[in-house]
Amino acid sequence: MAFNIRVYGILINDKQEVLLSDERRVGKEFTKFPGGGLELGEGIKDCLIREFDEELNLKIEVGELLYLTDFYQKSAFNEDDQIISIYYFVNTIEPQSIKTNSLPFDFEKDAIEAHRWKSLKNIVKEDLTFPIDQKVVEMLKRGGNEVYANRF
Repeated sequence: MAFNIRVYGILINDKQEVLLSDERRVGKEFTKFPGGGLELGEGIKDCLIREFDEELNLKIEVGELLYLTDFYQKSAFNEDDQIISIYYFVNTIEPQSIKTNSLPFDFEKDAIEAHRWKSLKNIVKEDLTFPIDQKVVEMLKRGGNEVYANRF
């Protein structure tokens, strides 16, 4: 068994919408928060900065830690891996520059990734595919505006 460390960013715009990532990999479609896997020799925050740059061509500021996985979760892609996910609030001065779609899985030709905003008021855990992301949605719903106001 190996540990697979994943780092994700919770980006909330001024309309109180959170950014989601719809992806297609190894024959599966799924929705998650933007972010990805920690590489050997990389710091956790550096990983998140790199992932946002690679996936969204977006410079971010990493804010407050929101959540670190506190339960066992087997990888959906490799049954020998245990997933450890880390979630930070992130901020950018240019959220309007993110190319987004309004519909889930609205991929451009040959694309494997698309992004969209989802209202925090209307998001439900079932909007995300993986159990850890679903727990984070519940935390965001429970947290209310005071959580978002104190994230930096």
